[in-house]
Amino acid sequence: MASSRTLAVGMALALALGLSAGTVSAAPALHVDDAPPSGVTQQRLALKRASDAVLGLLSTATEDASSIDTLGEQRSGSGVVIGNDGLVLTIGYLILEAEDVELVLDSGKRMPARVVAYDLASGFGLVQALVPLGVEPVQFGQAQAVAEGEPLLVVSGGDEGALSAAQLVSRRSYSGYWEYHIDGALFTSPPRTDHSGAGLFNARGELIGIGSLLVPDAQSNGPRRAGNMFVPVDLLSPIFTELREHGLSRASMRAWLGVNCVEQDDGLRVLRVSRDSPAETAGVQPGDLIRRLDGTPVGGLESFYKMLWNGGSAERDIALEVLRDGHTQTVPVHSVDRMRTFTRARGI
Repeated sequence: MASSRTLAVGMALALALGLSAGTVSAAPALHVDDAPPSGVTQQRLALKRASDAVLGLLSTATEDASSIDTLGEQRSGSGVVIGNDGLVLTIGYLILEAEDVELVLDSGKRMPARVVAYDLASGFGLVQALVPLGVEPVQFGQAQAVAEGEPLLVVSGGDEGALSAAQLVSRRSYSGYWEYHIDGALFTSPPRTDHSGAGLFNARGELIGIGSLLVPDAQSNGPRRAGNMFVPVDLLSPIFTELREHGLSRASMRAWLGVNCVEQDDGLRVLRVSRDSPAETAGVQPGDLIRRLDGTPVGGLESFYKMLWNGGSAERDIALEVLRDGHTQTVPVHSVDRMRTFTRARGI
């Protein structure tokens, strides 16, 4: 398995020399024994260490996990070693309500791990190996310092682990239809289907993002271009202590309704209502057009979420004005703290 994720010298050279992702595949193939050009050795070693620090991650959700409906019981992806104590950074949905977690080394060996944190607000997850990994942790870069068009490296782990070059095609706020929002999300292209928890690295081998989504349009302007969304590591530093001590950040304890929506010119169209959610209890229906929250126009997803999260306590009475079958009506909803709805992962 290890040979499938060997860092090719040609790719390392292309990244180090600042070639665009579109030209990486044309980089000259070199043999491992070939001496690299002067000044490239350190970058090559840094990229090799970065690649080695990305592991596979397997998890099994608890039997009664509500997230099984959307994420399934068995989940697989990647994680990146960030601490000498075996701490691994991943995307949170892989370990949400997890009963068992294993890390998969390049050799294929599986190592037991425990969940340290699941952070709803950022999307990050932390797990810790229960036995020594013998893997050197990565260095962190600054996602905000990466320029659009800059060549990057995407690395996944596990039995099918792979690496490829990519470009940063845009950086912008991202609002997910499932009541999720982050600032400064990184969008790369070409797309990878094994993006969940994958590491995004700059040419110095520094971690700048954790893979979250496959998106149909990674560019903010111009022709549509499929790609991936990565959560920037810049979001981790301000909440790292909270995650280690409490298993989540304060920002994760926020109001939740349980609606999946898309933006329309005159409001937010409800596509789906989560099972046993406050919205379902209140009678919100797919097809409803949400126009106001507590009397204030909702605007887009971002403004709707911020009104919901910042408008009071996580658990409170909220009035939604919806348009249904041509008639406007007010639907009272009692929001809940989203984190209270999850089965606590084993280890937290």
